[in-house]
Order: sequence, then structure tokens, then C-alpha cells
Amino acid sequence: MENAIILVIVLVVAGIAAVSTWNHFRGKGGGCCGGGGYRPRRKKLDHVVAEKTFLVEGMTCEHCKNRVEEAVNDLHGVSGRVNLKKGELTVSYAQPVDDQLIRQKVERAGYRLVGEKP
Repeated sequence: MENAIILVIVLVVAGIAAVSTWNHFRGKGGGCCGGGGYRPRRKKLDHVVAEKTFLVEGMTCEHCKNRVEEAVNDLHGVSGRVNLKKGELTVSYAQPVDDQLIRQKVERAGYRLVGEKP
């Protein structure tokens, strides 16, 4: 009887852990760095003259994605979109902007821009 009670407790804890992990990676329930239902403001450029894709390390959840997008979107003349699964930041340019500014914004948000995708 005691073994059955312990087994039930272990199964309940494992179930709660599995649900929490699933929600974490979907960006629900807090996330690793604040999470919640926050969505960054989207930025649409009138015209795009260039586009670059950068590799970014350290993003693990939807909240990370939102932080990187918002940091880049704060720059005048650029718009950023993150593909979380690939760890990529695609930046659309309406005017020339130094890549170093993009790097600084991403790193101030707490992530690491490791290079440009070929």
C-alpha cells in the first residue's frame, strides 16, 4: 500500500514537470526570463533596401524571441524578426545601419550575436 502511494506521488510530480516543461518551451507560464503573454510591437518598413540574417545564441523561449525583436525594432530604419527554432534574427533595412548597432542592441538584451548567416 505504501509503495502505491509513493508511486502515485512520483507520477503526479512527473506529470506536473512535463506540463511545465511543455509550457516553458511554448513561451507560456513565465518562461526562463520573465515570460508571460507579452508581445513586442511589430515594425513594418515602408520599403526594404536590404536584408541580413544573423545567428543569435542564448534564446530559449518565446520571451527571449520577443526581447531580441523589440531591441532591434528600437533602431530607426530596421525591422527584426526572430526564428526561435533556428536561432536566427532576420533584419530588414530601410536605410543603411551599421551591423555593430544591431550587435549592441542584441547583446544589451542579454543574448549573443555570433555572426551573419551566409
